[in-house]
Amino acid sequence: MDPSSRIEELRKQVRHYEERYYVHQDSTISDAEFDELLRELRNLERDHPDLVTADSPTQRVGGRATDGFASVQHAEPMLSLDNAYNEDDLRAFDERLRRGLGQVEGPVPYVAELKIDGLSIALQYRDGRLIRGATRGDGITGEDVTVNVGTIKDIPHTLKGGPKGTVEIRGEVYLPRQEFERTNQEREKAGLPMFANPRNAAAGAMRQIDPQQVKKRGLRAFLYQLVSADATPETHAELLRRLKQWTLPVEPHWKAITGIEAVAEYCREWGEKRAAATRVLPFDTDGVVIKLDAIELRSTLGTTSKFPRWAVAYKFPPEQSETTLIRIDINVGRTGAVTPFAVLEPVFIAGTTVSMATLHNANEVGRKDVRDGDRVSVEKAGDIIPQVVRVVDPNRAGRSPRWVMPTLCPRCQSELVRAEDEAVWRCENTSCPAKLQRGLEHFSSRHAMNIEGLGESLIARLIADGLIASYADIYTLTQERLEQVERMGKKSAANLVDQIARSKARDFWRLIYGLGIRHVGERGAQALAGAFGKMDALCAASKEQLQAVPDIGSVVAASVREYLDQPQNRALINELAAAGLKMDAPLTAAGSPGPLSGRTFVLTGTLPLLSREAATEAIQARGGKVTGSVSKKTSYVVAGADPGSKLVKAEALGIAVLDEAAFRQLVGL
Repeated sequence: MDPSSRIEELRKQVRHYEERYYVHQDSTISDAEFDELLRELRNLERDHPDLVTADSPTQRVGGRATDGFASVQHAEPMLSLDNAYNEDDLRAFDERLRRGLGQVEGPVPYVAELKIDGLSIALQYRDGRLIRGATRGDGITGEDVTVNVGTIKDIPHTLKGGPKGTVEIRGEVYLPRQEFERTNQEREKAGLPMFANPRNAAAGAMRQIDPQQVKKRGLRAFLYQLVSADATPETHAELLRRLKQWTLPVEPHWKAITGIEAVAEYCREWGEKRAAATRVLPFDTDGVVIKLDAIELRSTLGTTSKFPRWAVAYKFPPEQSETTLIRIDINVGRTGAVTPFAVLEPVFIAGTTVSMATLHNANEVGRKDVRDGDRVSVEKAGDIIPQVVRVVDPNRAGRSPRWVMPTLCPRCQSELVRAEDEAVWRCENTSCPAKLQRGLEHFSSRHAMNIEGLGESLIARLIADGLIASYADIYTLTQERLEQVERMGKKSAANLVDQIARSKARDFWRLIYGLGIRHVGERGAQALAGAFGKMDALCAASKEQLQAVPDIGSVVAASVREYLDQPQNRALINELAAAGLKMDAPLTAAGSPGPLSGRTFVLTGTLPLLSREAATEAIQARGGKVTGSVSKKTSYVVAGADPGSKLVKAEALGIAVLDEAAFRQLVGL
C-alpha cells in the first residue's frame, strides 16, 4: 500500500477509535493497540511531511463535544497523557525530560498519583465561587455541564480561602464501584443495557440533561490541576496540599518521589497490590500518573500537540483470569469484514463480568490454536476490551478439532472471500442484513448524514420490521409508519422524520463518506467532493483521474472505482438523488475561484478561540488549501500559542505569519 493510502487508512481508524472513546465512552481497542496505530501514523507523516494535514489526528487532541449542551472554551488546551507500559518506558521518559531541561544534577523530583478511571472535568471559580463546569470535549472546546457538576457533593460551590480572580481547576469525575454495581442492578431490573465499566457510567451520567438523574447516580470527583497565572505554587506537591486546603477533593495516595527508580518502585508496589486495592479503594485505577514536581520548569519542556512533555501515565499490566471458551462465533461488520469472537463462561475481570472476548481474526485464532471447550486465559486490553491471551493447556487430551473459518456468511449464507494481501475474510453480498445494519449505522452517524435518533437499536428494529432494506429507504419513512414501530411514540417519530429531512441538505462530502466506500475516510471524501464537485463527475472519473486527486492514492482510487462500477451502488446513488440529497459541492470546494483560491495555509500552535478544524473549514470553504508542512509554496502560516518549529521555518523563508485576529480579518470571520 502506498504511503498516502496507508496514512488515510490509519487516520480513519484513529478517528473511529477516538470517537468511540471520547464521545461514546465505548473503547473497542486496547491502549497499546491504539498507540501503535498512532505511532505508525506519526512515523509515516514524519517521513512524508507533504502528506501532513491540519485535521490529522496527530495534530490535535482526540474527541469532540457532544450535542445537548452549550460549548465552552477551555482556559488552555486539555491535553492527553503519553503512556508508559513498563519500567523501561519510565526511564525513557526520565531521559527525555532531563534532556529537555538541560543540565540536571542528581535525581529529578516527581509526584506520583493513582490514575483515576473517570471523566475529565474543568471547573472554573471566580473569587472562590464556582461559575462553570465543563467536560474535556475535544481538548479545546468542551460541554457546559455546570448544573450537573453542582449535584456532585465532593465539589464545593465555594472555596475556603480560595484565590481571587478566575482560575480553572481540573480533575476527574468518577463513579464509585459500589454505586456502579447499584446502577447496573437497577438497569438490569428495568430491562436496560448495563454499563460495561464505571467510567462509561460516569460519562453517561454527566451527559444527562436532567440534573436530578445525575444526582441519583452518586458521582464523586478528585481534583489535581490548576490553571492560573497568579495562584499556582512552585511545586505540584504544594498544589495538591493547597487544593485540599480549599476544600477540594484530592486523592490521598499521591506521593512526592525523587528519582525515576523510586517512581518505578511506587508503580511496582501498586501494581502488585492492585487486586487488594479493589477492597481498599472505592474507585477503579488502571495506572499511575507521574508529573514533574517543579511547576515552573514545565514551561521549559512545553507540550506536543497532544501531550505535555513533563508528565506520563504508567499503565498497569492487564489483569488476567481463566475461564472456559464455550465456542467460537463470527461477527459481520459494515464493510463485510467477518471476525471471530469467543463466547465464554462468565468470568469476573477488572471490575466487570465478561462473557465474550475478541479473537481479532482467523490468523490469530490459528496462531494461538484456540478451540471450542479450551480453558483460556482472558484479559481486558487496556482494562476495556476482553481478549483471549492464550490456551492454558494446549497439550491436553481430548481437545476439539482445530477451528476453521466458515466458508459462508452466518447472516446471508453468501460465500466468504479473502484478498491475498489481507488477513480478514469478507462477505461481498451487498444485501447482507449484517452489512446493512452496520452500514446504516455509519450512514446516519454524526460525521456522515448526522441523522440524530437513528441509532443501532432502532435500525435493527426497522430492518426486522421490513421498513428499510437500503440507505435510500430511510427517506421513505413517514411519521405514521414509524409510530407503529415498537417503543416509538408520536413525538419520537416526528423528531426522526424531521432529522431525516434535514439530512438531505448535508454537505456533498458527507454523503460520499456516508456511502461507506472502503478506504474512503472523511478527508478522502472531502478531497473527492472538492475535486469533482458533482456526483455525476465523480461517477464518470477514471481510476487515473481519481488517483490524481491530492489525498487519494492508488488503493483508494481503485476502491472508489470498484464501488461505483457495481450496478446496485449506482442504483442506490440514483435513489438518493431522487430523494433530494445534495449531489454537488459549493463552487469554491469544487475548485472554482474563491477569495483564497491558490493560497496555501499552514496552521501551528493553539489559537485562542478557533479550533484547527474550524480554521481549516474556513480556509477550504473560501477555496484555500491547508497543508501540514511549511515550504516556499506556503502563502501564510497561522500561528497560535506554542507554535514550534513551523513558525521558525516560516520566518526563515520570509513567509507571512498571521495571528488569529489577522487570520479572522483575512477570511472575514
